[in-house]
Amino acid sequence: MDFKKLPKVELHCHLDGSIRVSTAIELIKKENLEIESLDYDFIKKKLVVEDECNSLDEYLEKFDLPLKLMQSEENLERIAYELIEDSFKENIKYIEIRFAPLLHLEKGLEIDSIIESVLRGMEKGEKQFGVKSGLILCILRHMPKDRAREVIEIGKRYIKDGVVAIDLAGSELEGFVKEYKDIFEKVEQYGYKVTIHAGETGFSNNVIDAINILGAKRIGHGIAILKDKEAFNLVKDKNIVLEMCPKSNVQTKAIEKYEHHPIKKFLNEEIKATLCTDNNTVSNVSLSEEWESTNKIQGLDLEDFKRIYINGVYGAFCSKEVKKELLKEVESFK
Repeated sequence: MDFKKLPKVELHCHLDGSIRVSTAIELIKKENLEIESLDYDFIKKKLVVEDECNSLDEYLEKFDLPLKLMQSEENLERIAYELIEDSFKENIKYIEIRFAPLLHLEKGLEIDSIIESVLRGMEKGEKQFGVKSGLILCILRHMPKDRAREVIEIGKRYIKDGVVAIDLAGSELEGFVKEYKDIFEKVEQYGYKVTIHAGETGFSNNVIDAINILGAKRIGHGIAILKDKEAFNLVKDKNIVLEMCPKSNVQTKAIEKYEHHPIKKFLNEEIKATLCTDNNTVSNVSLSEEWESTNKIQGLDLEDFKRIYINGVYGAFCSKEVKKELLKEVESFK
């Protein structure tokens, strides 16, 4: 199979983890950022996690440099636009990009202008390359709750302009969901969909809580349900879509190696699993490469990849009209 030619849907991709190395070098120069070297390999090492990464927390350190470069409207717009362009090159038909607006306030930007900048880049990319997209606003667990509410209140203005969902992300703690029940009370009323990072580092009860308490329709990662019958059955019975990122999971030590990733079992058990990159640059992987690696190690067949694509369309936070167009691409799986 030529995985680059197969149509794909990407539901879990962080903007700040997907900046091009070449763009980072240009923006370092533009922003006069002090750094030891502008050598390509040196900057790449700053952005890409080592294969021997020891934990999720160590993985998250690779976002330090990108965030320093994402503090202006122009830079945010450019990076969003380039991610759409990169998606086009991978034959991604629809992508949902996620980012945390509160991480881009260091130079005086307001939350609304931050969101607008990313949406402009995505819209420009869609017009030029035809890739449909949606924007997910992330709330990070270590940030103040009142700022989380602010993101939700401001972000709702843009739901008809490209914002599609709210996410909770960051280093995972057991039982974190209950703390956000009141903050999420009105999100569905506002028109947001909900996807939650949960069950990434072993806490399957977080998946149960994300669904039952916060109304999550999708779960980021969710691999911990493999060893929890209650969580597994809940995900299956409610048709919850899992945004699965095998390479990232290996790097963060959520699993030891590709062979241990549960996506094949989940597909066999009719759980709506999808394949995603998490972070193109930090994980040093394209969606085509993720598909190819998973196939090589787990032996997925064409029907499996067709199911992954259909699961992605099913879980996409887009209109019925866009879903209908996306499903036409199933005929391309040959």
